Amino acid sequence: MRRHFLTLPRNIYLLSISQVLGMSGTTLVALLGGLIGAEIAPTPTLATLPATTMIVGVAATTIPAALIMKKIGRKNGFFFSAILASLAALLMAFAVSHHNFFLFCFGTFLLGTNGAFVQQYRFAATESVGKDMASKAVGFLLFAGILAGFIGPEIAKRTKDMFALPEYTGPFIILAVLLGISALLLTFLKDTQLHEEVIHPKERSLRSIIVQPHFYIAVLAGATGFGVMTFIMTATPIHLHTMSHYSLDATVFVIQSHIIAMFLPSLFTGFLIQKFGVFRILLSGVASFCLTVLLGVNAHGIVPYWVALVLLGIGWNFLYISATVLLAQSHSHLERFKAQGLNDFIVVGSQMLASFFAGTVLFSGGWINLNLLTLPLIFISFIVFFLNRKKLVRA
Repeated sequence: MRRHFLTLPRNIYLLSISQVLGMSGTTLVALLGGLIGAEIAPTPTLATLPATTMIVGVAATTIPAALIMKKIGRKNGFFFSAILASLAALLMAFAVSHHNFFLFCFGTFLLGTNGAFVQQYRFAATESVGKDMASKAVGFLLFAGILAGFIGPEIAKRTKDMFALPEYTGPFIILAVLLGISALLLTFLKDTQLHEEVIHPKERSLRSIIVQPHFYIAVLAGATGFGVMTFIMTATPIHLHTMSHYSLDATVFVIQSHIIAMFLPSLFTGFLIQKFGVFRILLSGVASFCLTVLLGVNAHGIVPYWVALVLLGIGWNFLYISATVLLAQSHSHLERFKAQGLNDFIVVGSQMLASFFAGTVLFSGGWINLNLLTLPLIFISFIVFFLNRKKLVRA
């Protein structure tokens, strides 16, 4: 396993480091967005709006990001988005220091636009290696993201009172510096130019791509993974710290563990897909989500919450990497931008809706109902995966 990772090209390492730095902003907002919102929002039901506007930024930019990179290349697209994200972090620091809730939400929206480009790192990774190494490259890229599970929450915890500024201003100043470093690293990225155009010169219509089982199963797996994970994860810090009065350290520990569980399996998920097939890994992801809900509705004490959020992260990882592998098999190199753009738009759309309704459902319906509401989507995914098992076994 180690030998395979050591033979990966330089692009993979640059993308991995940039993903760590870029995703630190996501984990920072995932932890602090609801807590800051609960303090400065005009009404508690808007507490999760900062996380939602970040995801709206991702959703609104997914298709434009693909079109921009088709025009100017992945390297330039990644660089300029990282610069914008760094400026957005400074804007959020200003908004927090002045208790301006809606300006803070606008900052998270701008940060989310970078997220749309970060989502495309995995596609740049698959384009930098051969098809036989695609799942390993994506796995390594996501495994590197485990550091974001430490960096984002640790920044929040250690710098929340930094610079003698109002609480939670410091973390966003530090984030701006990290995103600037990411932009610098991306200047060393090499744009990949594959030669599939010669082999497959004809570009199919988007409709022809969509009707393929590999494509719509990839979209469903990604939407389920992000939707369920975001719905529960966004509500967790508020439920634990604000409503159940667990300490910030305990809340940070649960969220850190969840994020680590999202990315740690990436070290071997690619190998599991090669050994057992996409179908079994998709079912394992669905099973992890079912256990998450079972534990979540019966949680008493911090340990059951911790186990539930760890299983939530593992389920997301299995669904997300499987979806990425399936998506790569559904389009040619010429078709990649429109297929990837549509996929990410739908997947991030599910994440956006989940984040938006998490606060409302939590405050109006409670933690148990929030968990139970994820079951219909989980069961629908299981049925679709099972009905297409023969096609998935051959994937």
